Amino acid sequence: MARDSVLIVDFGSQFTHLIARRFRELGVYSEIIPPGTPLKTIVAYKPKGLVLSGGPSSVYEKGAPQISREVLEGVDVPVLGICYGMQLMAKVLGGEVVQSDSKEFGPADLEASPQSRLLRGLAARTRVWMSHGDSILRPPRGFSISGSTSNTAVGVMEYPKKGLYGIQFHPEVKHTAQGMQVLSNFLDLCGCSRDWDPASFVGETVDKIRQQVGKERVICALSGGVDSAVTAVLVHQAVKSQLTCVFVDNGLLRKDEAMQVKERFESKLGLPLVCVDASKRFEKALKGVTDPEKKRKIIGKEFIDVFKASAKKIGPVKFLAQGTLYPDVIESQSVKGPSAVIKSHHNVGGLPKALGFKLVEPLRELFKDEVRAVGLRLGLEEEFIFRQPFPGPGLAIRVIGPVSRPALDTLREADAVVVDEIRKAGLYRKVWQSFAVLLPVKSVGVMGDGRTYDNTIAIRAVDSADGMTADWARLPHDLLAKISSRLINEVKGINRVVYDISSKPPATIEWE
Repeated sequence: MARDSVLIVDFGSQFTHLIARRFRELGVYSEIIPPGTPLKTIVAYKPKGLVLSGGPSSVYEKGAPQISREVLEGVDVPVLGICYGMQLMAKVLGGEVVQSDSKEFGPADLEASPQSRLLRGLAARTRVWMSHGDSILRPPRGFSISGSTSNTAVGVMEYPKKGLYGIQFHPEVKHTAQGMQVLSNFLDLCGCSRDWDPASFVGETVDKIRQQVGKERVICALSGGVDSAVTAVLVHQAVKSQLTCVFVDNGLLRKDEAMQVKERFESKLGLPLVCVDASKRFEKALKGVTDPEKKRKIIGKEFIDVFKASAKKIGPVKFLAQGTLYPDVIESQSVKGPSAVIKSHHNVGGLPKALGFKLVEPLRELFKDEVRAVGLRLGLEEEFIFRQPFPGPGLAIRVIGPVSRPALDTLREADAVVVDEIRKAGLYRKVWQSFAVLLPVKSVGVMGDGRTYDNTIAIRAVDSADGMTADWARLPHDLLAKISSRLINEVKGINRVVYDISSKPPATIEWE
């Protein structure tokens, strides 16, 4: 079923994904495309609107990402330029962009014109979030200025007759007080129906999987988490007995997870399941490895090798189903545009080139909460659906430094304590993730009147909407004290506990 959509040209902003996220929250499906996408390709999408994202470049720099005048004037739908996108629009259409004498990074007060349809509903003076070192000195012919700040004369420019709009601030970030109103106004200008519901895509996704797979066999990389579970159920609905789920116990899982996976997916959901104990294999492959990227690459390779071996036992297998999400893709590689690579996810950037399988990734364009909505529609139990995310590389990237069996065992016990106390405090559903990290730091302590020289555990708990940005969770001090006491008293080899108060960005949620 065709649905209204908006395309976003990614010029390298780390906030590009948030623009897509916000449009979906407003009920309109959105996708990100790279700069340089030809006009005919854009038109073939049949979008109702086009957005030009922000970016770190200056429009007059050599090699800066560009867009053609042909695209701006030929798409025949409203176009919204944000920050760099606005400056690029101005430059391409004959305006003048210069380096600002006074740069703006952070909050600013926007004076909004009451005549502007794009700014409809905004207060005459509203707080916005700026991040730019260049400014538009002179808008292109036909554009009017409908918003400004004390440092930026051209804060908003419009050419309604041609459906061209530009804003210097970032409406997609929460720091812009009425950013959602601006984006909603743009969708109204595009004439978009607000009919995007991630749960509603189940039927069409099952049909797509059926068409893609045909009569071939599929194996599903079942990790035990929400993403792979939803993937498995979708594929099973599509191809039934053609699917075999493969669960690899890599020795990097949480406490008792292998047992829980077998019970949940084989007994409760009735999925065809093959369990493979490859813990010694992964331990050997990771021995002595400290670089986080190498860990991820090794884990990705070992997973695929195990799947290949399992596939041979199952019979001829052509497809591999994975629970890859949109944030995995964005962070792992620049498949959509010039956004910076943050880290390789084992199921995206960590996959070897000679894969040997064709991929089935039904969740590849979804954010985490959208996957949860799909899972609920599929009938998965709520307690499982709202389980906190767990990284594909598992505890290997929460053991900072070399991975060893003793280190993993220590971390497993520590992580179980953290999660148990978070649950008891009624906060498990309120925080995005909460877990333990084993640091390669030993320190002196005193236990039972004796000297100790033991390990340090870091507690990490964050609040987030989609995992792309996050803030550290303000856990009650009494709760932190209780977790610390249990860790030191119950987990052998721990004598110091610290709490991570870093946000993403500049940090990431995981330490590696």
